[in-house]
Amino acid sequence: MKILIIDGQGGGVGRSIVAALKAAMPAQPVMALGTNAQATAAMLKAGADLGATGEGAIRYQCKSADVILGVTGILHANAMLGEITPGIAAAVSLSEAKKVLVPLDRCGLLIAGVEKQPLDSLIRKAVELVAGMMQE
Repeated sequence: MKILIIDGQGGGVGRSIVAALKAAMPAQPVMALGTNAQATAAMLKAGADLGATGEGAIRYQCKSADVILGVTGILHANAMLGEITPGIAAAVSLSEAKKVLVPLDRCGLLIAGVEKQPLDSLIRKAVELVAGMMQE
């Protein structure tokens, strides 16, 4: 299963997702895709097996992904202070991969019915969803 984690800015959320996924599924390869080198480096440092940076890499990898993880903003053009380009948002949304999204309101997307929770709790739930997919 090809799992992508997409993050931008400092890569903090992506780093936490990588660390939680690798703790839950150490043998599962994880690819870190950053909108910038700092985000990619943070995710690699957390244990991602492979990493790439930039819109071209993200667009290319989304074509063959099975699962894409990130914050809700990866579907929203110009989110993350403009780091999520329209091309990245389109690549993620058009990918046939299952998307497991962490609902952060910092990206300007509010999802009705989703209560505000601590980031650790949201990441834990995201990892549980992916682990469940692995068992299917």
